[in-house]
Amino acid sequence: MPGRDPILLEDGDYCPTKYQRIMGRIWDTFEKPPKERKFVQRLDLYLLLYSMVSFIIKTLDSGNVSNAFVSGMKEELALNQQERNLFSTAFDIGGLIGAIPSQFILIKIRPSVWLPSCEITWSLLVMGMASSKCARDVYIYRFFIGMTQAVAYPGFSMVLGSWYLPGELAKRLSLYDGSYTIANIMAGYLQAAVYATLNNKCGLSGWRWLFLIDGVIGIPIAVFGYFCIPDFPTTTHAFWLSDDHRKYAVARMAEAGRKPPRKLTWRRVKYWVKTWRPYGYVFPHVLFTITSTYNYFNLWLKSLGVYTVEQINMIPTGGFALGLVSAYALANLSDRTGKRCPWLLIAICFRFLSSLLLAIWNIPFWLKMIAFYLPMAGEPTWALLTTWIQEVFQDDAELRGILPAVGGALGSGIKAGLPLLLFPTNQAPKYKFGYKVITVLIFVEFWAVVWFGYMATRELKQRKMVLNQFGLPISQEELMARMKGDISPFVFEEICDDSRSDEGDVKYIADARRSVPERMSR
Repeated sequence: MPGRDPILLEDGDYCPTKYQRIMGRIWDTFEKPPKERKFVQRLDLYLLLYSMVSFIIKTLDSGNVSNAFVSGMKEELALNQQERNLFSTAFDIGGLIGAIPSQFILIKIRPSVWLPSCEITWSLLVMGMASSKCARDVYIYRFFIGMTQAVAYPGFSMVLGSWYLPGELAKRLSLYDGSYTIANIMAGYLQAAVYATLNNKCGLSGWRWLFLIDGVIGIPIAVFGYFCIPDFPTTTHAFWLSDDHRKYAVARMAEAGRKPPRKLTWRRVKYWVKTWRPYGYVFPHVLFTITSTYNYFNLWLKSLGVYTVEQINMIPTGGFALGLVSAYALANLSDRTGKRCPWLLIAICFRFLSSLLLAIWNIPFWLKMIAFYLPMAGEPTWALLTTWIQEVFQDDAELRGILPAVGGALGSGIKAGLPLLLFPTNQAPKYKFGYKVITVLIFVEFWAVVWFGYMATRELKQRKMVLNQFGLPISQEELMARMKGDISPFVFEEICDDSRSDEGDVKYIADARRSVPERMSR
């Protein structure tokens, strides 16, 4: 079969059974050929599982600050109402300062070295939180924790996007992002358990024990990262990948048209600034970052005066469970259909409806409870958007890695001050302007995603690109070089001219030898 690397042809005659096809709708490895199945399962076992566990541990700290505040931290440190928001502000400022430089460092230093090193530093800082004696101590720790955690989202999204194909990536990134919900479920129950069993043990309050436990768990997990993170297909030295696996990984990505990392120069950075790409991704990313409202759920529960400390910590975990289910469902549908935009817009609609109901506020108790849970159904937004840029910008590995860092940094910068204005703690749980402004911003975010889709389609037409069998953009010249006179494995969607539908017509080419050269000669 000309045009394909011989290592990819070893499973050429494979045909999945009916059972495998059905199970493949749940998880893609079931219906893959044996060689590819074993390879992707190995990626899931080491890279995906490690990235999820790592993110769970890091997110525990962020969730536990909110839990600790309502579990004795406020009283013991004599905190005022606004300092809870300032803790988040210090964290966001650290993320703002650390995100972009960290991503440039990641391009120079192997991810298998830089990411775990940041995680060890983070774990030590979290343990230091347990020694806080006043709000100033918490600010300092939160600032540096934000700096060391800033590399995680963009770093892992870049690594994951370098190993998985389009039919695989959205589910994995959603599960990685869904680790946030798993961590917050754990945080609520962990805080409740610690408060009930360790409070005042050895003279330490329950919330102090919680930060010590977070840090102690995080250090050994970080050490595993030195061995589990495989860098990139063209540079990997991971012990769990054989030489055959490495060749297979390079061939898979090459066939998909995904370009490996290259040298980053200022000339390339200047070129990026002149294109639509940074703005098309960063704008909706920032809007998503700054429109989160779920952290205010437990403040509303506390204001009711009918729930115990344990219940206030545990009730919001139902929303995180909803987020996990939504993350998998929307991502799986996105992978199965090969479409990103429709499912991304659905996720945004969940968050818009939630914010709209909370902006109205005077609604029945049961509806308000749903409104507080509902934004978590929109949690797949980040994963689907990031998956989308891994595909649309697959010709530029460095841009795919840097843009999430830029979006995260700008989002953190805005978020550092926005809650102080929109959600002052002394107005909790009913805020004068907070939910109203967030509703407007989510509405703008919806149309920002639509604009991104329009610009991506427009760029394909302008550059005269075509979509290969994976739905990824490659040049016509690259497609011709691969075909070598036989396009049978390269069924693709052609980008139509301006006189036709923007979405294009799907063409399953039966007479490719004749029709493709004709189109390319135009």
